[in-house]
Amino acid sequence: MIQQSFCYPMFVPKTISPLDLFRAAKQMGYAATEFWGIGPGFDDLCKAAQDADLRIASFSGHASLPDGLNKRSNHARIEDELARNIELAQRYNVPGIICFSGNINAGQSDEDAREATAEGLRRVAPMAEHAGVNLNLELLNSKVDHAGYQCDHTAWGVDVMQRVNSPNVKLLYDIYHMQIMEGDVIRT
Repeated sequence: MIQQSFCYPMFVPKTISPLDLFRAAKQMGYAATEFWGIGPGFDDLCKAAQDADLRIASFSGHASLPDGLNKRSNHARIEDELARNIELAQRYNVPGIICFSGNINAGQSDEDAREATAEGLRRVAPMAEHAGVNLNLELLNSKVDHAGYQCDHTAWGVDVMQRVNSPNVKLLYDIYHMQIMEGDVIRT
């Protein structure tokens, strides 16, 4: 059975409350919603989703999609953000939070970027495992929507997953993004 979710930021209501949007989504058959980023009002959004009987499928685990895990100088900041957000995911019964490689860094080899991303995820993997929350490294396209994003091919993400080797660190395979980058999604 396919259970569909929708990305709340794409449908931020201007004329109705979030609760009414979530109730309408539930009535249409949606099982869950996803949030990008968290900030003021996050708890209220989560409560509204729960009041409408919608699950929260995921939310962004750390700030800055372009300035991500492939830069070691970000690891302490991202570890702190992920630790806080793993607790939020537990509180709201969210199965996974989204992580980002970041954009390509001038002067950094692709090999080093893969290892740096894996190192950053390994720092937090034990927390995620203990909490029962997945860290989902997202594959995004760098051709249309996210110029310069490093984790833009399946093989790159799979290599990072193998290096991390944790049951709670996963690859978020976004069909839209990989169709742009690799085409022929079925064979890939």
